[in-house]
Amino acid sequence: MTPFIRIGIVDDHPLLREGVANTLRKRSDLQVVEQGACADDARDIALRAQPDVMLMDVNMPGDVFGAVRFIASALPQVKVLMLTVSESEDDAYSALDAGASGYVLKGVSGPDLVLAIRSIARGEVYITPEFASKLLSNFKKHEAQVRKIDLTHREEQIIREVSKGLTNKEVASKLLISEKTVKYYMTCVMQKLHARNRVEAVTALRRYWEREAIGRLHIRSVTAQMDVGGDS
Repeated sequence: MTPFIRIGIVDDHPLLREGVANTLRKRSDLQVVEQGACADDARDIALRAQPDVMLMDVNMPGDVFGAVRFIASALPQVKVLMLTVSESEDDAYSALDAGASGYVLKGVSGPDLVLAIRSIARGEVYITPEFASKLLSNFKKHEAQVRKIDLTHREEQIIREVSKGLTNKEVASKLLISEKTVKYYMTCVMQKLHARNRVEAVTALRRYWEREAIGRLHIRSVTAQMDVGGDS
């Protein structure tokens, strides 16, 4: 096992990128192996250098989330840590959903960035604590709002099948009920969601299901870490 945590840094701001690299080079267990400036560079560095941790900005040229998804699926040993100014909840969820192991805001102190990198290298999840609290708060509010919709078991069962692309007739056949019954329940679901059609209903619930899954997987890990704390 290498004594170093090998790091790739990808950011389209050269001055900031070099500043991060210089900060990390001061640590005896960290080694910056390569740098890049766009999503394509991130893919290339991951394939060629296969660093332990890849630092990536959210906002830079190319399909960033696509690059994260590629690295996470093709090179799972390369852990991705987003280092960004973006406090967008959507950006954070998109990054985590794509397979990133962490989300850290620029402006983080050197010791905290090192802590994040070491945590990611160990296979843990890390999100800037203050931002994690914000995500958790928003997640709980969103969860409470959806719960107020109060779908019945049958309504949720049917909308889940519809979300898979099944027609009313196919849902009826699968659940052994009449097509008329499916239509009735779908009408109820759309009314509760204030959706004009089935597409809007499915979109609203899919967004919640995705955030719920990501939130439970990642934010619980972060809050547990915040309770335990760590040394830099």
